[in-house]
Amino acid sequence: MIPDIYLNDSSMLLCGWLRESVDFPAPQPQNDILTVPGRNSPIRYAEALGRISYQPREFTVVLSMLGTHAGFIERSSDMINRFNGRLVNVTKSEAPEVYAVGTLLIQPSYDALTGKGIVTISCTDADAYLYHVNETVQSVTGSAAIVLDNDFMPVVPTVTTTAQTTLSWSVSGDSFTKTLSAGTWTIPELELQAGSNTITVSGAGTTTFRYREGRL
Repeated sequence: MIPDIYLNDSSMLLCGWLRESVDFPAPQPQNDILTVPGRNSPIRYAEALGRISYQPREFTVVLSMLGTHAGFIERSSDMINRFNGRLVNVTKSEAPEVYAVGTLLIQPSYDALTGKGIVTISCTDADAYLYHVNETVQSVTGSAAIVLDNDFMPVVPTVTTTAQTTLSWSVSGDSFTKTLSAGTWTIPELELQAGSNTITVSGAGTTTFRYREGRL
């Protein structure tokens, strides 16, 4: 299979571009430290909020085409008009289940001797996490325990209930209980961690949990 790259679901291969290279390094953690006079160990802020925070993701994609200079200008101009300076979803064909989100910088160049045009797509401000293309949606009717599986990124689900419902769950040994009337709610304390998260639902209606998973 010829490798491809998708910008907002548009296949660059179908647009006439060949993907020459792609560089998607892992985001770096925020390793801010504070050196305190008279203290032998610095204050480390990497996990100040109880988890590691990450720098914006950076990536580069190089596309090429063979043809006349006029043809290259037409094709590269179309790409620049559509995506340059815009916040774009970027998906690799070998990992179609996740996408990156970032502002793209597009730089074209053309070699008249070989008739080869190059477009370099770079990004320095992408979100650290790669997001799942499909949202996760799970529902339970009546009173029951439901297990919500989550990828690496912590996420707060949207909860929709059709009748008054009470939710109970635990996070790191702390227990929480929340009673909701019918409607759609976001509960900051209901943050799903990586792996399986068990929530006890008590009520007569249908309760639906919707969230988008992510990973590094």
